[in-house]
Amino acid sequence: MFALVQDNTITKTLSGNRGITLGDIQYPRSIYTLWSAAEREAIGIYEVVFDNTNKKDEAYYNNTNQSFAFAGGVVTASYGSATAKALADANATDEDGVELDPVVVIDGLKTKHKRIIKQQASGLLIPTDWYVIKATDVESYSVPSAITTFRANVRTKSNDMEVLIDACSTVDELAALYEYVNTGTEENPVMERPLGEFPEAV
Repeated sequence: MFALVQDNTITKTLSGNRGITLGDIQYPRSIYTLWSAAEREAIGIYEVVFDNTNKKDEAYYNNTNQSFAFAGGVVTASYGSATAKALADANATDEDGVELDPVVVIDGLKTKHKRIIKQQASGLLIPTDWYVIKATDVESYSVPSAITTFRANVRTKSNDMEVLIDACSTVDELAALYEYVNTGTEENPVMERPLGEFPEAV
C-alpha cells in the first residue's frame, strides 16, 4: 500500500495496482514496482509502513480501523486500542439501547467455543453410534468395552473442556487454553495445551 502526500498531508491511500495522474502527468502503475522509493517520494508517493503493535487476534478482539500518519518522511498505518469481545451472551438492543422484543441473544465467546467443543465431540461419537443402535435393536449384542470406554471418555473430556471455558474471566484466559506449550524438555519436547485433547478414535 502507498499514500499520496501533498503539503505534508496524506491526501489519499493507493493500492499500487493502477496508475495515477498528478497535475498534468499520468504515471503508470509500474512506478510502484520499478521506481525506487526516492523516485516515488519525489512526486509525493510513499510506501506505507504498518505498525501492528496494537493489533490483536481477531478471534478474541475487535480491532479499530487503521489510521494513517505522516511524520519524519514516513507514512505509518497503525491501530488504536483493541476491544475484547464479550465472553458472555447478551441481549441485542436497538439504537437507543432498548432490548429487542422478541429477545435476540448475541452469543458470547464462551457459548461459541462450547458449541465447537460439542460439535467436535459429536463428530467423534457419530462413527460408533451404530454400535449403540445395534445393541438397542439386537438383544443378544453388546457394545464392545473399548467402544463404551471411548465414548464415555469423549463425553467426559467434552464436559471438562466446557468447564475450563466457563471458568475464564477474560478473553486472554480463554485464548491461553488453546496455546500449545512445551511441557517436556528441549531435547524431548511435548507440546500440550491447557484445554487438553479428545481421546483418539478407536
